[in-house]
Amino acid sequence: MLTEMVSNFAIRCLETTGYLGAAFLMALESMIAPIPSEAVMPFVGFLVADGKWNLWIAVLATSAGSIIGSLASYLMGYHGGKPLVLKVGKYLLLDAHDLERTESFFNRRSGTLTIFVSRFVPVVRHLISIPAGTGKMPLGRFLIATLIGATLWNSFLLGCGMVLREHWSVVQTYSHQVDIVVVLALLAGAAWFVRARIGARSRKAMASSSEGE
Repeated sequence: MLTEMVSNFAIRCLETTGYLGAAFLMALESMIAPIPSEAVMPFVGFLVADGKWNLWIAVLATSAGSIIGSLASYLMGYHGGKPLVLKVGKYLLLDAHDLERTESFFNRRSGTLTIFVSRFVPVVRHLISIPAGTGKMPLGRFLIATLIGATLWNSFLLGCGMVLREHWSVVQTYSHQVDIVVVLALLAGAAWFVRARIGARSRKAMASSSEGE
């Protein structure tokens, strides 16, 4: 029901406000508002497929929106910290538990690659800019990783909309499958990292024990 409401809102916004509306929706998607990109970008693809919108302007507008929204969240985290985020977020249905999980995710793997990969992960992509701000991540690195990741993800969904415009349920299925693949890849990478760290500590402990003898 909520997904249908959001989708209907996105369609009306795109039809009445054009490229600016698309940028606005993707700015919200990149902040803490409950506007999923899966409910926006395929419809942008529909408009491009119908010849009503220009492909490159659509990509530029939605990427700009993603950057604006991500930067707003980054600055909230950078200057106001978590208290400000939670104060503002309560008006936008922010889930504090999701924010805590995202912060934990970022703190364990902070870096440019984390910001890039997070653009493909459900829930995390809406919130990752906040811990990047609170963690004082360099702004230039943050913006580059966000721009590349957001543009690739937005373009993927837009392309799905162009190809599968008559099959909305298929578009949703494809996007969720990508989410699942990315999450599994992240879990596998995390498992490898933990195993490597444990192995390194074990070898270090054995080496120290040998030196003590």
